[in-house]
Amino acid sequence: MTKVSELIAPAFHCVHRDVAAGRHTHYWLSGGRGSCKSSFVGIEIPMGLMRDAQKGVMSHAVALRRYGVTLRESVYAQLLWGINALGAADYWTTGVSPMALTYAPTGQRILFRGADDPMKVKSIKVDSGYIKYGWYEEVNEFEGEEKLRSINQSLMRGGADFAFFYTFNPPRSARSWCNQYVGAPHPDTLVHRTDYRTVPRAWLGEQFLLEAEHLREVKPTAYAHEYLGEVTGTGGEVFDNVTLRAIPDEEIGRFDRIRRGLDWGYATDPLAYNEGHYDKTRRRLYLFREIHQVRLSNREAARRILPWAGSNGRIVCDSAEPKSIAEVRDYGLRVVGARKGPDSVEYGIKWLQDLEEIVIDPARCPETAKEFTGYELDRDRDGNFKAGFPDHDNHHIDAVRYACEDDMTGPALKILR
Repeated sequence: MTKVSELIAPAFHCVHRDVAAGRHTHYWLSGGRGSCKSSFVGIEIPMGLMRDAQKGVMSHAVALRRYGVTLRESVYAQLLWGINALGAADYWTTGVSPMALTYAPTGQRILFRGADDPMKVKSIKVDSGYIKYGWYEEVNEFEGEEKLRSINQSLMRGGADFAFFYTFNPPRSARSWCNQYVGAPHPDTLVHRTDYRTVPRAWLGEQFLLEAEHLREVKPTAYAHEYLGEVTGTGGEVFDNVTLRAIPDEEIGRFDRIRRGLDWGYATDPLAYNEGHYDKTRRRLYLFREIHQVRLSNREAARRILPWAGSNGRIVCDSAEPKSIAEVRDYGLRVVGARKGPDSVEYGIKWLQDLEEIVIDPARCPETAKEFTGYELDRDRDGNFKAGFPDHDNHHIDAVRYACEDDMTGPALKILR
């Protein structure tokens, strides 16, 4: 067979070694056009199956698309290309009814399913061994993280090692569930981003490169999204000053202007609590602690907050629930109701927009990071942006507004006073 290093783009050599060593279970591969992410998986899965056969491991694979009608021209064709590229075509048999690729020496199979028929996915069975490899192509087309988790619970049974691949071109909007997913840390998961610039020029061809360069010159934003796989936004993003990065304990230890905010919730809306530090000189806000939970009692919330805030740490909360305020005071927290007015929401959001930077630790505050990066203006039926800020998916944004209400000054906001 052809050397693997000659078939896999250089940017994927490290991922190949990671898969071979079994270091991770989930591999999220994002990139723009020509990034070779699908070609990599098209090589990796049949090669992994044949490698397992040499070890006496009876492994199988499943390739999935959101819609079954797209399987044959995408993942099926890509995996068949991979088998041919490996010089192993003589060892594999093909079938389209049902759609499958079979490694003849052992009977190991690559199966294909569309998620638009859930029963066919849940009913997948193999005669012997287990499904070790999975591939979600264009994973952004699936309904969300819960859908993938449900499918994986059906597929990942009976084995000790798994390698599941998730390939996609990032959607423009930061609100997209897959963009938010890869932006937060997950256990046993490797996120790898590539673009066409990491691929040998001869693999892409001069015409591909000419078209990419032309788009870069005439429409740089479209180029960044389509070819570089960047999340360029839809134009409706509310916050363009958010930075997601780790905020280590040593840095938190130096913070001396702690702000705390609380947005009540219980039945369907989560209780949202945040702690941060406001650097007034540099006009930077650092968010490093959160609570986000549905059906969390006030007593339990107070129990969890008290070690952080103590009895003297001032917490500004939604003033719409005076009974809750009185209750948590009885549990030892120093809480005050937020000052509200007809323009307070717009005023607070504009103040946050006007900051030089909002730094959020996505590991410590995953839901806060998701809200701030995904908060976008709503659209009307014609696709135009609506006036005013949306009142949904903003629980932590509200908590942060409350926390910083005493800091909200500035000439740009006087019109709202």
